[in-house]
Amino acid sequence: MNWVLVVVGATVGAPLRYLMDREIQLRHDSVFPWGTFAVNASGSFVLGLLAGASIASGSYELLGTGLCGALTTYSTFSYETLRLAERGWLLLALANVAGSVLVGLGAVILGADLAGGLAR
Repeated sequence: MNWVLVVVGATVGAPLRYLMDREIQLRHDSVFPWGTFAVNASGSFVLGLLAGASIASGSYELLGTGLCGALTTYSTFSYETLRLAERGWLLLALANVAGSVLVGLGAVILGADLAGGLAR
């Protein structure tokens, strides 16, 4: 039954990623992949909240694995970084890598700390 929860979460997460990515990217006249950057950061934050809250197993499959797994996208991040490098924007490619890792880790830590603080 857990796989059904993952599917339901992903059914919401994937379209949400697409819509957020497009909306954010439309607002920035830049070659930098702000949409992917933002969905990965927000997904990391939500996953941190879930981890910090120590939610029940079924809820984690639905929200953590399903929703956050479909919301965030490592493959698109990798592809967009490669495209930046191929087009000669090496500093932007490096900024995307460093920024994505640092912001993603910061977001998951912040989410876990926030949820842990609320649970106390």
